[in-house]
Amino acid sequence: MNQTNQEPYVVSSKSFTAVAINCAAKAGEWIKSKLGNYEKLDIKTSSHDLVTEVDKGAEKLIRRLIMTHFPDHSFLGEESTGVGAAAATSALNEVKQSDYLWIVDPIDGTTNFVHGLPLYSVSIALAHKGEVIVGVIYDPARDELFVAEKGKGAYVHGVRMKVSQEENLESSLIATGFPTDRDVLLPLNLAGIQAVAPRVRNIRTIGSAALSLAYVATGRLSGFWELNLNAWDLAAGVLLIQESGGKVTDTAGNPYHLGVRHVLATNGHIHEELQQVLAEANVTGLDR
Repeated sequence: MNQTNQEPYVVSSKSFTAVAINCAAKAGEWIKSKLGNYEKLDIKTSSHDLVTEVDKGAEKLIRRLIMTHFPDHSFLGEESTGVGAAAATSALNEVKQSDYLWIVDPIDGTTNFVHGLPLYSVSIALAHKGEVIVGVIYDPARDELFVAEKGKGAYVHGVRMKVSQEENLESSLIATGFPTDRDVLLPLNLAGIQAVAPRVRNIRTIGSAALSLAYVATGRLSGFWELNLNAWDLAAGVLLIQESGGKVTDTAGNPYHLGVRHVLATNGHIHEELQQVLAEANVTGLDR
């Protein structure tokens, strides 16, 4: 066939996913080798919001690999964004309608990582015109790779994931996380725990929102809520849950979008019941 008559090459979503997996695996193995062995610890918004040179190095590694394959794509990474909610929102608003936007948290669970606790993950998502189409979360400590493509399901260890089947709070295992804002949102979150704990089987705090979302997707948790998260904490995990049959909204029950900061994610069956508990306790955080 004459070269001029050939169909133009179109990069498929599978290729996007392959790049995301490769980036997560390479960054994850490097991060694992540094567990508990960082050289410099910096404070971001507070003493509860940490960053190391490993976070920054992992993000540079991921960005370099992605840009090698897709130099025209946009990139939103935690460590290359200014500190605080306002800076994160502003950075997202600048790029969220890009044709293709990579959304990356190089180490979700930095506090765990700093203390040598092997509960952290690499989170990489790709959004097309504001809609997440690829989500990859990698747990280096357990060598668990969670992968989702829009419309094609979600998988761990190559096995398709499904959310849990609990149909009420009483039989549910729920997770949450503690906001870095210690003045307003932490007390609100503690009030939320006080409201939810008597209604559920138990509550866990894992310290990585991305891992918590992955665990909802694979049925290990019935649900998860947390206040004041960012797009890089959520995007990959949200797609995992949606592709596993679960449901994700903000804490008031409104549909998820990249700008959501107060998130509620469940197996779907308990979603309305858990959302109602948060609303009745006035702990959704959306009025703060």
